Amino acid sequence: MSKSLVIVESPAKAKTIGNLLNKKKYKVVASVGHIRDLPKSTLGIDVDNNYEPKYITIRGKGPIVAELKAEAKKSDNILLATDPDREGEAISWHLAHILKIDDKDKVRVEFNEITKEAINKAIDNPRRIDIDLVDAQQARRILDRLVGYKISPLLWKKIRRGLSAGRVQSVAVKLVCDREEEIDVFIPEEYWSIPAILKKDDKTFDSEFYGIEEDGKDKKIELSNEEEVNEVVNNMDKEKMIVRDVRKGQRRRNPYRPYTTSTLQQDAYGRLGFTSRKTMVIAQQLYEGINIKGKGTEGLITYMRTDSTRISDEAIGTTVNYLKKNYGEEYSQPRNYSGKKKKESQDAHEAIRPTLVTRHPAEIRDSLSEDQHKLYKLIWERFVSSQMTPAVYDTISVNVTTNGYIFRSSGSILKFDGFLKVYGTNHSEKDKEITELKEGDLVGLEKLDPTQHFTKPPARFTEASLIKTLEELGIGRPSTFAPTIGTIVSRDYVGFDQRSFVPTDLGILVNDLLTEYFSDIINEQFTAQLEENLDDIAEGEKKWREVVGGFYTEFAKILEVAEDEIKEMEIKDEVTDEICEKCGKNMVIKHGRYGKFLACPGYPECKNTKAIVEELGIECPKCGDQIIKRKSKRGRVFYGCNAFPDCDFVSWDEPIKEKCPECNGLLTRRRTKSKETTKCYNEECGYEKIEER
Repeated sequence: MSKSLVIVESPAKAKTIGNLLNKKKYKVVASVGHIRDLPKSTLGIDVDNNYEPKYITIRGKGPIVAELKAEAKKSDNILLATDPDREGEAISWHLAHILKIDDKDKVRVEFNEITKEAINKAIDNPRRIDIDLVDAQQARRILDRLVGYKISPLLWKKIRRGLSAGRVQSVAVKLVCDREEEIDVFIPEEYWSIPAILKKDDKTFDSEFYGIEEDGKDKKIELSNEEEVNEVVNNMDKEKMIVRDVRKGQRRRNPYRPYTTSTLQQDAYGRLGFTSRKTMVIAQQLYEGINIKGKGTEGLITYMRTDSTRISDEAIGTTVNYLKKNYGEEYSQPRNYSGKKKKESQDAHEAIRPTLVTRHPAEIRDSLSEDQHKLYKLIWERFVSSQMTPAVYDTISVNVTTNGYIFRSSGSILKFDGFLKVYGTNHSEKDKEITELKEGDLVGLEKLDPTQHFTKPPARFTEASLIKTLEELGIGRPSTFAPTIGTIVSRDYVGFDQRSFVPTDLGILVNDLLTEYFSDIINEQFTAQLEENLDDIAEGEKKWREVVGGFYTEFAKILEVAEDEIKEMEIKDEVTDEICEKCGKNMVIKHGRYGKFLACPGYPECKNTKAIVEELGIECPKCGDQIIKRKSKRGRVFYGCNAFPDCDFVSWDEPIKEKCPECNGLLTRRRTKSKETTKCYNEECGYEKIEER
């Protein structure tokens, strides 16, 4: 019997597919990622020969290449089953090159999910390698190499060795620096609100000052100082507050689109606390296959690198049947979320969804790790709810007038949960009920609480908001977001304050230099335009050498000017009051791979170093020593005991000086965009307070 060789990238993927195929007919092996790339030691691009790349076998991949060639010789047929994106297409193209496969041969198999049905269907319908997709990926790789290998040495020479500049990462740093500058120059503006508690028949309801009645219309009034507030309060007839009108209606809240890579990373960050890198690692595991007890190994989700929200007709049909059977006809409303413009999505892909919608997260809980279960549940709920009916709210709006002033109340009550039945009550709005009122009712004033506010500066970027902004600006692609963020953190261009990005001194210095000399290249609009050009290459509308050449011609001119004009910059070490106990000198702050640390300036004679310790003035609940602020290797702030390793106290949430009202123990606080959670560190106590922000 003839045997076919199937080549994939990952050993885990190879194992799953190998178990799904007939072992007598197919042998599945892994290339373990890329096998060819540009050399690390040189530019690897002949700019004088139409930007011809010089690919070499990646160091250490020789034995794998030899094994692939040996297996290919023994096989009657070769199938290249790398991932269904541009990078996967390029890997297949490189494999075809080393195995001497003709580009015209139909050897490429593509599937969006690792299930038996999908794999067999793909193998029965092989196609040629798509050279347009390969060229798009090749152009991206060459552009990134030209930027990185031309600007980075400039940074080494002018600032310090080990720095790097990248086409996308530099824009990400610029966004963080620009936001910090906005915050620095922000001037708060005063404004006031006048919340009120009104009463009717012993029932109270909230209201707030809206404005005035003028020429038969409602005019909203912004209160900017205390004098304006006092004018309203003093001129109100507090004994004669009358319901002018009551408006009742309904509001529908539609379900969310299924996940793309970006929205999955954003939601996993906000709801699960996962970094983008962690999300992608776990999603890769779910895609490549999990051994489900009693069922075997199969992929649980579709391919997780996508910016499309399209859903296959088969998936929609299966989900609709599942909903009708488990929740009832009234909860089902099939939708396909395709229709994005070309170049906004790789529409050959689907959204991220479960491969089998009937595989409920609770049913496979025992087969998954805690993090795998959390992410699978997130994906399952988002997808299933996307095919459900809207939630319906009964709404009410009440206008109360007094001497021409208007106080407005609004409320809503969930009438029909719709998609929230699956998506979770934690996502629904809280019911805000207003007592039964009618036009002409006289209501009492229970409380008036004029409150001063100040406008706030724009929020710093978190991982989620930075990813969202990069996507909105058209910078990068699904596979680039997590590596980009990892790079700017590891290079010490940005640090963290709580869970928000803050540019470091080094990041600001590098950004200032790049912005001054490479502003035509390191900016949002130019980078987004390059992404569109790459999409045009993938569509066969542009040639990759023309796109690269158009970029490099201008880039080379700018580079030449920068090399001549930029003077060498010295980053002086910050001197501290900490005395080196070995030689008596004032220690300085140095920057290392994992952040800042103290070092003796007498190096190399004195090699003393210390961690930078920031005490909180709070005692450790386990041993009574001081709690200190620390950083993980990826730059994330956490809190631990100064007596580590003798004491193992650790917390990702910030300890506060306030004591638990129930057990007098340590309280910790976590802030998110929507709420602030204060809870007791003592799990046996269980005290928790949540405040909406």
